[in-house]
Amino acid sequence: MSDLVLDTKATGERAVVQLVEAMPTSDGAGVKLSRAIGGPRLGEADPFLLLDEIRSDDPSAYLAGFPDHPHRGFETVTYMLAGRMRHADNKGHGGIIETGGVQWMTAGRGIVHSEMPEQEKGLMWGFQLWVNLPARDKMRAPRYQEFKASDIPELTPVPGASVRIVAGRLGGLEGPVRGIAIAPLFLDVRLEPDAAWSAPIEADHAAFAYVYQGAVNIAGREVPRGTLAQLGTGKTVSLAGQGSERAGLLVIAGRPIGEPVARYGPFVMNTREEILAAFRDYEAGRL
Repeated sequence: MSDLVLDTKATGERAVVQLVEAMPTSDGAGVKLSRAIGGPRLGEADPFLLLDEIRSDDPSAYLAGFPDHPHRGFETVTYMLAGRMRHADNKGHGGIIETGGVQWMTAGRGIVHSEMPEQEKGLMWGFQLWVNLPARDKMRAPRYQEFKASDIPELTPVPGASVRIVAGRLGGLEGPVRGIAIAPLFLDVRLEPDAAWSAPIEADHAAFAYVYQGAVNIAGREVPRGTLAQLGTGKTVSLAGQGSERAGLLVIAGRPIGEPVARYGPFVMNTREEILAAFRDYEAGRL
């Protein structure tokens, strides 16, 4: 497929305004990962604060996991393509996120939790997305939404394309994640080489696509694996398989919050004073 740039004003299609190659880094107790949002190339994309991909079949790259650490003022989304991740927190909640499953955690006023691999070998492949909360929700009670693979609806919008709907609505189906402030769309899209499909996106939402397998032509731009395409305004984004390999990508959108962001490590608030209060509460055992 050619690298033709679409006339987005005429078609209502979203253009690719920036391509961001995910950068290798490490987090937790030394887990190796690739970071597409939250690094020097793209610090944030309101309302999204971070996007990491973990992909390795080398146990030394992931076994150390993410021991106990606090959060306040935002949400974490863990979506697994392969492998198993055990989580537990200081409120007595725990479980396992398995292949194809998702956990959408609203940290709210605070939680201390761990995320540790529930395997000693094999492929560990998944994503963590951080989503900001508006000021009115930053001090709400923490909550989890957890769903296994069979809870996530899937449809075939055109031949050669399949879409798993984690959050949002598509083709009369609704993803299991509900009641999120930014009204998110979270799609896992698979495309055969000759398949083409336009994904609908709310016009007032910020959006991006992250290619995790193969290559995808997004709005006339070829986007290789490990690359995020930040999208402009519009009501749809065109997607087409590129090359000879089946492609996979996440299409994620949400309503921008448009508030000041004060961010330090595991805390995301609106002011520096609120960040300092979060540290005091954590040190005093109040999270």
